[in-house]
Amino acid sequence: MAAAICVFAVLVILFVSLSARFGRAYLTGPMVFLVAGGGLAVMSVVEPEGEGAAIRTLAEVTLVLVLFHDAAELQPRELRSDSGFTVRLLLVGLPLTIGAGYLLARALFPAIGVWLALLLAAALAPTDAGLGGATVLNPVVPARVRRILNVESGLNDGLATPVVFFAAAATAGFTDGSTEHGLVEAVLDVAVGAFVGGSAGYLAGRLVQHARRHEWAERAVLPLAAVAVPILCYYGAHVLGGNGFIAAFVAGTAFAASQTSVADVHDTVAYTGLTSTFLGFGVWMVFGAVAAGSLAALVTWQNIAYALVSLTALRMVPVALSLLGSGLRPQTIVFVGWFGPRGLASIIFALIAYESLEAEPAVATVVGVIATTVVISVLAHGLTASPWAQRYGSWVGRTRPTVELAEAVEPVRHHRHVAPPGERTQAG
Repeated sequence: MAAAICVFAVLVILFVSLSARFGRAYLTGPMVFLVAGGGLAVMSVVEPEGEGAAIRTLAEVTLVLVLFHDAAELQPRELRSDSGFTVRLLLVGLPLTIGAGYLLARALFPAIGVWLALLLAAALAPTDAGLGGATVLNPVVPARVRRILNVESGLNDGLATPVVFFAAAATAGFTDGSTEHGLVEAVLDVAVGAFVGGSAGYLAGRLVQHARRHEWAERAVLPLAAVAVPILCYYGAHVLGGNGFIAAFVAGTAFAASQTSVADVHDTVAYTGLTSTFLGFGVWMVFGAVAAGSLAALVTWQNIAYALVSLTALRMVPVALSLLGSGLRPQTIVFVGWFGPRGLASIIFALIAYESLEAEPAVATVVGVIATTVVISVLAHGLTASPWAQRYGSWVGRTRPTVELAEAVEPVRHHRHVAPPGERTQAG
């Protein structure tokens, strides 16, 4: 493990130092660290089978920071002009995607049962803006379209989280012969987690805001408080019997609401974004090692079929249905539908499910399907993001669609991607 950590540190230094060059070659961070993890597993430098507890802790802390940061960055005051689109995608498109994914899982994998099928569908519903960074922050794409994709990605992982853990709790309850108890416990987990996150996030945010206003703290270290907030909420919720991930997500929203300006929010949560990026690289590397060690189990026609349908029809049809009558052109709806990559949240859900549920073939099947889908998504979306964005941008320049070109807030920079050529000048 020590050797693997050293290799990881060296890779982070090299990747960050050459990030612009990687971006020009259409290589994203997930692609690089996924391949690196697979290579280390093949060379037996890392053996994730014996590091279950460490892997789960890494996955949990990373997801906690991601949920908090994404929720905090998406300010309600910035979303008013695009709220109609995002509400459609989140409240219509996301449930349709989960429902369709559940039906497909039941058809292709009847042996996994009801709750694991729901877990699989919900775990693969969230999108990852980091994998489509060349789209979300490419200036040739209208700001409104980029903002829609960015906001959807920032919120759908938090909305899918309670469904994933509800299904996991129900699965555990079914295994123990106490399904009803498992369902009730899952509902209480969500309620307690939301309460802890909302109260702790808001109070911590008010303290930080007060300290900034009265100059009680050194501004350079004040963002460290924001890193501690999701950790406090996650473990505090656990102490009180609640869901720590829900607590972290709600805390991000509450923390942002306690700040007096958008600039204050962005400055204060900057470290959570960078920290989650750093840990996310580690998750991708571990995932690559796990996937390489289970390659034979991943390459089945059922896994590949589910992955391909999940990344296309299960994403694009619900998006199209949810955006009917929105005024967006068909080309834009197809563009938004395709750029729904599956990434960090999905693999973290898979790692946590694998470590928290009893080892059985059904659980291994679900984890394998998630892994297959994410691997295909990393390659497909990573390679198509920049060229397809350029093509779509050229179409926008020729046709000048009214709705797409309406004024919109520039998307917040997600750190989990590599900037494409030309982005850095535009973004500053």
